[in-house]
Amino acid sequence: MKRDYYETLGVGKSANPDELKAAYRKLAMKLHPDRNPGDKEAEAQFKDVNEAYDVLRDEQKRAAYDRFGHAAFEQGGGQPGGGMGGDPFGFASSFSDMFEDLFGEMMGGGHGGRRQNRGGDLRYNLEITLEEAFAGKRAEIKVPTAVACDSCGGSGAAPGSKAETCPYCKGHGRVRATQGFFTVERTCPQCHGTGRVIKTPCKVCGGTGHLQKERTLAVEIPPGVEEGTRIRLSGEGQGGVNGGPPGDLYVFLSVEQHPIFVRDGADLHTQVPIGFVTASLGGEVEVPTLDGGRETLHISEGTQSGKQMRLRRKGMPILRGGNQRGDLFVEIKVETPVKLSRRQKDILRDFAQESPADSQPECESFLKRVKAFWNGEA
Repeated sequence: MKRDYYETLGVGKSANPDELKAAYRKLAMKLHPDRNPGDKEAEAQFKDVNEAYDVLRDEQKRAAYDRFGHAAFEQGGGQPGGGMGGDPFGFASSFSDMFEDLFGEMMGGGHGGRRQNRGGDLRYNLEITLEEAFAGKRAEIKVPTAVACDSCGGSGAAPGSKAETCPYCKGHGRVRATQGFFTVERTCPQCHGTGRVIKTPCKVCGGTGHLQKERTLAVEIPPGVEEGTRIRLSGEGQGGVNGGPPGDLYVFLSVEQHPIFVRDGADLHTQVPIGFVTASLGGEVEVPTLDGGRETLHISEGTQSGKQMRLRRKGMPILRGGNQRGDLFVEIKVETPVKLSRRQKDILRDFAQESPADSQPECESFLKRVKAFWNGEA
C-alpha cells in the first residue's frame, strides 16, 4: 500500500507551495543517491519523495489526490483525455526541471550550461568624520584585488595560443552520469565547469587569467551619508576567471563619533552648559554649528537645566533631498558653581533667605508631593 504523499513529505494537508518546496528540498538533499551510494532504501525513498512532490506541487493533480487519493492516478485516471501511459506521474519529463531547481546553484549555474566566470565582489570598510559626512568628499582608497592579466588578456592562455573546447564535456561545463533510474549532472572534472581547457598556460599568471595587484580608486561620498551607507563601484571587484567579467566593489561607510554633536538621522544634538547666573538672569550664549559657523542663543530669565532649543536647518544635509537639511537641537545644561569663596557662600545664603516661596516652583511642588506621600494622602 502506497504511503500518503503528505506523510511522505512530512507536511500537513494545508501546506502551501513554499512549505511543500522546502520540505522536498530538505528530503531530496538527504536522500539523493550521490550522498547515499549503494543504499537501495534511500534510493527508493528518494523516488517516493519525488513522486509525492510531483503530484502535490501541481494544483490539478493535488486536487485530484485530495479527493480520490492514489486511486485518482490508477487505470488512466487523473489526466483529462486519457491515461498517463507508462509514466503515470509525468516523472521522467518533470524530473529535469526539479533537478535544476534543486541542484542548479550547487553546480554553479542553472540551465545555461557552463558555469559563469564572473569575478567575486569585494568589500572595503571606510571610516569618515562627521564633518566629511556633512560636506561630502572624494576619497582615495587602495584595494588589493585580482585583476585581469595584461599578458594574456585574462584568458589564461599564453600569447599566440588560446583555450580549446574541453573534449570531456564538449564545452558544456557539465557531464551527465546515469545511476539506475536517475540521470545526475555534475561539474566537469576536466575543465571545472569552464567548458575550456588551456594546453599552453600563460607564464605570467600561470593560466589563471588574473594577477594580484593593489589599485588606487576614487570614491565619491555625497553629503548626508549615514552610518552603514553602501557605495557600489561597478566592475572594480575581483577579476573574472578565464576572461569573465569582474565583480563589484562595495564600500561600507562608518562615521566617527564627534566630540560635540550626536547625530539622529538628519538632526544633530548637542549640550551647552551655562552658568547659574546666566540661567537666573538671562543672557546670550554662542553655540557652534557643524559647518564651522556659530549661532547666538538668547537665554531667558529662569531657564531650567534640560531645556531644549531648536535651530532650524542647522543639521545634516538630507541625502538625495536637494537642499533640505535637518535641525540642530541644543539642550541647556545649568552648571552648579564649585570652589566658592566664603563671601560667595554668604551671598548665596542671603539669597536663599530672601528668596520668596514661589521662586523655585518645581522644588516646592516636589516637596508637597513627598509630604502627601509620607502622610498617606497620595
